Amino acid sequence: MDAQGRGRADDIDPADQWVLNPNTGEYELRLGHSAPQSGVPAPRRPRPSEEAPSARGRTDAPGRSRPETPGRAVPPPRRRRGAPEEPLPGRRGRRPAKKASKSKKVLLWTGGTMAFVLVAGAGAAYFYIEHLNDNIASVSDDGASTGGFQKDKAINILLIGTDKRTGKGNGSYGDAGSVGHADTTILLHVSKDRSNATALSIPRDLITDVPDCPTTQEDGTQKVIPGTQKVRFNTSLGQDGRTPSCTMRTVTELTGVKPDNFMVADFNAVKTLTSAVGGVEVCVGKDLDDPDSHLKLSKGTHTIEGEQALAFVRTRHAVGFGGDLSRIGLQQQFLSALMRKLKSNDTLTSPSKMLDLAEAGTKALTVDSQLDSIGKLKDLGLELGKLNTKNLTFTTIPVIDNPTEKVKATVVLNESTAPQVFEMIRNDVSFTAVKEQKKKEAAAVAARLKGAKAPASELRVRILNGGAVAGSAQETLSWLQNEEGVTKSENAGNAPAPLAKTTLEYAPDQADQARRLADLMGLSGSAMKPGESVTNDQGLPAMTLTLGKDFEGAGISLTAPSKAPEGVQKSTADKVECAK
Repeated sequence: MDAQGRGRADDIDPADQWVLNPNTGEYELRLGHSAPQSGVPAPRRPRPSEEAPSARGRTDAPGRSRPETPGRAVPPPRRRRGAPEEPLPGRRGRRPAKKASKSKKVLLWTGGTMAFVLVAGAGAAYFYIEHLNDNIASVSDDGASTGGFQKDKAINILLIGTDKRTGKGNGSYGDAGSVGHADTTILLHVSKDRSNATALSIPRDLITDVPDCPTTQEDGTQKVIPGTQKVRFNTSLGQDGRTPSCTMRTVTELTGVKPDNFMVADFNAVKTLTSAVGGVEVCVGKDLDDPDSHLKLSKGTHTIEGEQALAFVRTRHAVGFGGDLSRIGLQQQFLSALMRKLKSNDTLTSPSKMLDLAEAGTKALTVDSQLDSIGKLKDLGLELGKLNTKNLTFTTIPVIDNPTEKVKATVVLNESTAPQVFEMIRNDVSFTAVKEQKKKEAAAVAARLKGAKAPASELRVRILNGGAVAGSAQETLSWLQNEEGVTKSENAGNAPAPLAKTTLEYAPDQADQARRLADLMGLSGSAMKPGESVTNDQGLPAMTLTLGKDFEGAGISLTAPSKAPEGVQKSTADKVECAK
């Protein structure tokens, strides 16, 4: 790119004029009076020899100019009443101290080809809005998403890497005619309180069902692409004209988690992003030589970027068992390394690197129609930027070899552990040892669940339906009376308002009854609400059990798993892992 394209003039790089303000932690553009005019679109103080802008605090975007009005002099800026006069041109005087102005800040955005880049870059750069908006490509979510992430809820972003060989130098990789399958898929779950996150990899060779997919065509019409059963997961994209919204529907069917948004990247994303940050450091525990991916690395640590970085994430034959699951581990290691580089001072304190990263990230992205502007990406980036990478866990859906195959080529769900992993994500349970969360849960359990439990026959409880399936209150009543011996129970109808979670309210002198009912229902300590008793039909004090939207049926425990099942592989983004 030439000097004008970078906004240079007289050998001055605008990136060098961004200064870190220690009071706000943000970069600000500061121009000296003797400096030539920068091409960066930020407000500046007019020089006496220049015309003032037509609107206070406003400057033209790069490449734009305002038409001059012949015969019309532009008046100088007005000064406040009582303020000292500005020194005349040519007079040298002491400048008054300037106060930081909000008008001198350019809109903040952090982004990249994947939400990981948003996590790592949040709060670190200022970008050209109009230009970057033009970089972003979007396709319809076809109603498959929640409608977009929300700031006060947990966030679920579906990240898809395709094997489409578009772009310079990519045609030589493998199947040059690929329609662009879901070669790499990660469901990124960020907790409601932003204290932790889980990146769940979905194997491309996982056998699953792809549902019917309403899909928006190029002419704006909709076509329903028929679903297929017991096929590879990667065919949820590209096959028969399926778009990312179909992959989104497949993930919802598979995990029970409905994504808020999706982001899609091709081979170029890895090459351009790693080059933008000057390469990332990876570790290999042995010499690697994979002729299929063109990767050749000696044992030890290496800084990789561009084509070599792409070869690293595509490698599978030279690591582990030589299959897709081994490659997933390599990709997770790479993403952790990329995040560490993006979080490092070497990147965050370099405005020129952040500008390059913004350019590369927006060009590499294809996003859903709910996330199709810099403003929306900025909001998402600010939310994800609250996360500490040490509390981001990479894991993979638990699978086993397909038992129907003699030559093992595909995998199926491990039914003993996969459902628990999905349930943890649905219930916003962290895979990491977030100490504060564990302390709170331990305190709640110790205070409410431990102690004497009354006999079931002494329990008095009124049951309300607060958002569960119709008939749930009566179903629970029958189960408690006929199977658990809680004969002093009654159906009190519908609750005044729906609840997301099932709760049990009780008076202090009913704590022993509450502990018994919690034991029977599988309630956690947080579901128990010390409060007041109510009067039942016999005029006696009773507890109130309100069945929330999380209620799945009588006799089914309501306690979400508190830790990942044994044997589920996981790693965190802050630790260096060596490929083996």
